[in-house]
Amino acid sequence: MKSRIHHETSLSSSIYRCWAWVFLLFMHSQGLLNTLKTWLEKNESRVSKEGLTWKAISYTLNQWEKLTLYCEQGEIPISNILAENAIRPFCVGRRNWLFSDTPKGANASAIYYSLIETAKANGLEPYGYFKDMLKKLPYAETMEDLEKLLPWNFKCKDVKTP
Repeated sequence: MKSRIHHETSLSSSIYRCWAWVFLLFMHSQGLLNTLKTWLEKNESRVSKEGLTWKAISYTLNQWEKLTLYCEQGEIPISNILAENAIRPFCVGRRNWLFSDTPKGANASAIYYSLIETAKANGLEPYGYFKDMLKKLPYAETMEDLEKLLPWNFKCKDVKTP
C-alpha cells in the first residue's frame, strides 16, 4: 500500500513539474515572440520591397497567427522535428521513385510509405504490423473491420516496437 501511495505521489509530482516547465516555456516564448513581432513591424518599412529581407519579414508577419499558435494551444509542439523525422525516409526514398514505371506504382509506393510511417508513429514495428494486418485483411468484411486494421486502431502485442 505504501509503495502505491508513494508511486502516485511521485507521479503527480512529476506531472506537476512537467506542466510547470511547459507553462514557463510558453511564457518565455510569448515574450520573445512579442519582441520579435515588434522588431519585424518596425523594420518592415525600413528595407527595400525588392529585397529578400523584406520578403522574409513580410512572410513572417503574414504567417504570424500560425507561428504563434503553439503558445495558445498547449498540445501543439513548438517544433515539427517529429514530423520531419517521420517523413525523412520518404524523402530519401523518392529518388528511387524515378524508377516507378507507372503512376499506379508510384501511388502504391506512397501508400506503403504512409502505412509504414504511421505504424512507427503508433509504436508498431512495421514488418510485424504488415505481417499480422495482411493475415487479418482477408477476413475483414465491414468498414469497421477494416478500420480496426489501421495502425492507430491495431491491437496486437507482437508488433510493438522494442
